[in-house]
Amino acid sequence: MSTAAAQEADRPARLTWRRRLRRDKSLLIMTVPAVVLLLVFNYAPLFGLVTAFQYYDPLTGVWHSDWAGFDQFRQLFGDPQFWQSLKNTLYLSFVQLILFFPVPIALALLLNTVLSERVRNTIQAIVYLPHFFSWVLTITIFQQMLGGAGALNHFLRVHDIGTWDIMSNPHTFALLVTSQAVWKEAGWGIVVFLAALSAINTELYEAAAADGAGRWRRMWHVTLPGLRGVIVLMLVLRLGNALSVGFEQFLVQRDAVGHEAADVLDTFSFYYGIATGNYSYGAAAGLFKSVISLLLIWGANRLAHAFGEDGLYRK
Repeated sequence: MSTAAAQEADRPARLTWRRRLRRDKSLLIMTVPAVVLLLVFNYAPLFGLVTAFQYYDPLTGVWHSDWAGFDQFRQLFGDPQFWQSLKNTLYLSFVQLILFFPVPIALALLLNTVLSERVRNTIQAIVYLPHFFSWVLTITIFQQMLGGAGALNHFLRVHDIGTWDIMSNPHTFALLVTSQAVWKEAGWGIVVFLAALSAINTELYEAAAADGAGRWRRMWHVTLPGLRGVIVLMLVLRLGNALSVGFEQFLVQRDAVGHEAADVLDTFSFYYGIATGNYSYGAAAGLFKSVISLLLIWGANRLAHAFGEDGLYRK
């Protein structure tokens, strides 16, 4: 037998799609519920975007409503309130990107330095717990602590110090909602980055320590490069959701600070679309947000490729 024939005989046979299906049957069955949920709640509603190009009437339905072409978008782009909502959305997204995004990374690095596993797990559980709270409960807790009749202002009154208006001040609203997001969601980010830290080869730390690298140099030359792929991925996802700064969070606090400060694209679609019965107008605003979000995540992924990372998908 020739060498080529021997190599061909040793090469494993290619699996047909039937054999792969039989081999991965259990895994495929496990993914069926997730796929069904994705189809029902994410892809099926896409059909409703056609109402953005109609004068939609719920009584006549989608099939019999009159076509409006781009009239809804012309009205949308001529609406000063829409541009104010877009401005608020971009500003709040920028503030949260600068102030919120680094917090889980820093906390994960701090927790990773804790030697006691019991202490680390306890702190992680405490910080992760608010992730399961609803926004209504989260804002209620902040109201009880920082509101006009909250614990902070009660302490200031007892000591004859002027009260501090936080929960109803539109000028500091961006910092307020960012602090709420940090308190509620930083724990989830810690889980992601701690998982990435556990995947870093410990021999790299030992080699760096043997070369005389201190704690800070090991973090800079070993830890952060090991986290770079996850950081880039989370940043791409964050930029893709930049226009979705939170509906419930702003809906609950809108009356306290005023619509000029609290209206974002999601609340604009609700108040000026659904709440007024102008569903096509709200759908047009939602479609605009979706298109811009798609462009943002595409651009962020291209930027990740430029830095040599995979991003959401490889080239």
